[in-house]
Amino acid sequence: MTTAAIRGQFPILQQEVNGHPLVYLDSAASSQKPVAVIEAMKYYYEHDNANVHRGVHTLGSRATDAYEGAREKVARFINARSTEEIVFTRGTTTALNLVASSYARAVCKEGDEIVITPMEHHSNMIPWQMAAQATGATLKYIPLQADGTILLADVEKTITERTKVVSVVYVSNVLGVVNPVREIAAIAHRHGAVMVVDGAQSTPHLKVDVRQLDCDFYAFSGHKMCGPTGIGVLYGKKALLDNMEPVEFGGEMIDHVDLQRSTWKELPWKFEGGTPIIAGAIGLGAAIDYLEAIGMDNIDRHEKTITKYAMEKLTAIEGLVVYGPKEDRAGLVTFNLEDIHPHDLATVLDSEGVAIRAGHHCCQPLMRWLQVPATARASFYLYNTIDDIDRLAAALLKTKEYFRHAIG
Repeated sequence: MTTAAIRGQFPILQQEVNGHPLVYLDSAASSQKPVAVIEAMKYYYEHDNANVHRGVHTLGSRATDAYEGAREKVARFINARSTEEIVFTRGTTTALNLVASSYARAVCKEGDEIVITPMEHHSNMIPWQMAAQATGATLKYIPLQADGTILLADVEKTITERTKVVSVVYVSNVLGVVNPVREIAAIAHRHGAVMVVDGAQSTPHLKVDVRQLDCDFYAFSGHKMCGPTGIGVLYGKKALLDNMEPVEFGGEMIDHVDLQRSTWKELPWKFEGGTPIIAGAIGLGAAIDYLEAIGMDNIDRHEKTITKYAMEKLTAIEGLVVYGPKEDRAGLVTFNLEDIHPHDLATVLDSEGVAIRAGHHCCQPLMRWLQVPATARASFYLYNTIDDIDRLAAALLKTKEYFRHAIG
């Protein structure tokens, strides 16, 4: 399938913004949705809208089949051993908080260690800060190299016999670094620790095999991979999930309730209290169908081509600084241009119809490590083209010229 054909399946891309054809370069924040996903959710609401699991009527049965069918698609997509290992959540943030609140607080005690990196999104940093504060564990950081990468030798030095949890982002949403999570997991396991992976930026772009990675927990969101907002996934090894307590209580997740005590349903439903995100799960299942039809390897190759071209075009602009490794990076480029604040830069680019992200990207400690208050970020996906990069570069040059005259 050509990129032009793919773009035609995304209605939102067929518009002008501020008098210019839209160039959407903010997929790391949230991807756009193809017709197939929009129609799948529309069909549910028009034909099958009912609650799941509880009812025996036709609509309830069809809704349950669609919801649990989506779980089966997720399990296959990441190569989980069974659907029992797939917990639907509101997103990556909720999934990581679940592990930190249920698993880490139960196993960690004073003197134990939780290990992460300075490049983590706040969603994979603050939950571990809170778990450390609650248990008396020490929060440790694997140091970064000058280009933002990490060395396995430093991983070996940081993880010790006292380490109970290691949690690392697979792909950095700022640096574009692709971390060696399989190797980090092996080191963690040698020391008796569990490995948690933040897969928010990797799952939409790379072929993910949780068994091959041998991670213990893996979290990701639907809205970054052509699916709807408000739906995400926590994968966990069954033995670990079995021994974890729920953190939300109410309907759907209970087995038996007495006046003084209650028991929980089996996996994965004990972690899905209340009416679940039915339409969101169906939309995520449709997104997985869509991505698999195109092929994750094809998406990866396309993004590598786009990213290589973007690095060449942007680094050729005088006064533009790119952060992260020069090669072997994911499909995003984070940068600053001369003395122009990223928010001002993004505003001028928007006037040219080019949508990028500006700010600290929920990575304030990493911004301080980079010694900048904020950055601009252009991120790419399967629907982006070489022409999009040319439009970005032209808009950056125009912005540079605009501020030069404004300051002069």
